[in-house]
Amino acid sequence: MEYKDYYATLGVAKDASPGDIQKAYRKLARRFHPDVNKTPEAETKFKEINEAHEVLKDEEKRAKYDQFGSNWKQAQQTGAPPPGFEDMYTVFTSGTGGGSRHGYDFGGEGFSSFFDMLFGGGFGGGQSGPRAAWTTGPTGPTQQAGADHEATISLTLAEAASGGERELTLTDPTTGRTKTLRVKIPRGIRAGQKIRLPGQGGAGRGDSSRGHLFLNVEILPDSRFRLDGSDLHATLPVTPWEAALGGQAKVPTLKGDIAVKIPPGSSSGRKIRLKEKGFPSSKGPAGDLFAKIRIVVPKQLTPEEESLFKQLSETSKFKARA
Repeated sequence: MEYKDYYATLGVAKDASPGDIQKAYRKLARRFHPDVNKTPEAETKFKEINEAHEVLKDEEKRAKYDQFGSNWKQAQQTGAPPPGFEDMYTVFTSGTGGGSRHGYDFGGEGFSSFFDMLFGGGFGGGQSGPRAAWTTGPTGPTQQAGADHEATISLTLAEAASGGERELTLTDPTTGRTKTLRVKIPRGIRAGQKIRLPGQGGAGRGDSSRGHLFLNVEILPDSRFRLDGSDLHATLPVTPWEAALGGQAKVPTLKGDIAVKIPPGSSSGRKIRLKEKGFPSSKGPAGDLFAKIRIVVPKQLTPEEESLFKQLSETSKFKARA
């Protein structure tokens, strides 16, 4: 088996502390996330750093990796592989209709589910409660409920707000066979919620049913908005004369830009409220959108602008620091 140097992948020393490993991982994940980095090799690199992080952040897995190198996986296993092991899937999602692609989208902590499926939590890793129960016959185990698996699906803020459908492809890493599913994204879904895909988990033994696949929802950062509950917060840059005299400006919303009036005499920090233009709520109306005014000035003035500002400073009796 080809040796993979997980420490080199994350750029840390072999005696790196858990904090150093986490810090290095976050820095690389932000740099190579396929939604941020569009280079051809970014997706592969993103997968590699997630794989390295999931091993090195876990004390037990890290110890086995340090001892056995790339053969740590076999050392983790005891006895024969559990039933349903051959049905483990790697998961990646791709946007539909020309949307963004979130390749191998385990997104940060969510990638751990893939390794947990293979090596964690006893047989199957994703099992819980009665689904992990065995029925034993004269010659050994005869039935076992299929294990539940988990992965992370990354959505933009707009995708989470509007809902819709996402195409999900499951790939068997041993055979390369794939199958494609249409996943329904509920409108207004929140980060941390899960989407259940019945029967898409590990295979059961005997007459037992397959487990389920749970997609943990992750909402990607949006440069335009900050989400607070159901409310959205945005910044509205205005010129000094717009702030003083009033005017009109366009404010971004999840459904496009909306023209708003800038009240005369507006100072930085004043908020313009757009009722029910925030994030959808499953329990009532959508939240509000608050556009916070920020007065900006030219970094470099033309001679005429400088003259006018000087004239204003000499004429005006206004004192900002009374």
